[in-house]
Amino acid sequence: QVQLVESGGGLVQAGGSLRLSCSASGRTFSSHAMGWFRQAPGKERVFVAAISYTGTYTYYADSVKGRFTISRDNAKNTVYLQMFSLKPEDTAVYYCAGRTTGATAREAYDYDYWGQGTQVTVSS
Repeated sequence: QVQLVESGGGLVQAGGSLRLSCSASGRTFSSHAMGWFRQAPGKERVFVAAISYTGTYTYYADSVKGRFTISRDNAKNTVYLQMFSLKPEDTAVYYCAGRTTGATAREAYDYDYWGQGTQVTVSS
């Protein structure tokens, strides 16, 4: 089973940037689609971005489109979420997730394994 560890979260002012990283163990990472989700206090976990196993296809939630970029480096078993122009409403715990298939998905229930999450706080 693949294990995921997120890093890169923190406190940033509105308008700032952060890059989240998600490191995966296991040799099958390069054949798996990956995604990022986030969960704000008292709210459901929601889709942020997804990337196919080759990195060819990427998808974003409307709320982050044009501000966030998902990418992956299969040689390093790592997926990234670059976040620009951060807003207070981006404050949440961000989770990395993986599918045991190469196709992307937007629903949390389509993902097979998850990281522990990393906190992102954007101050106004």
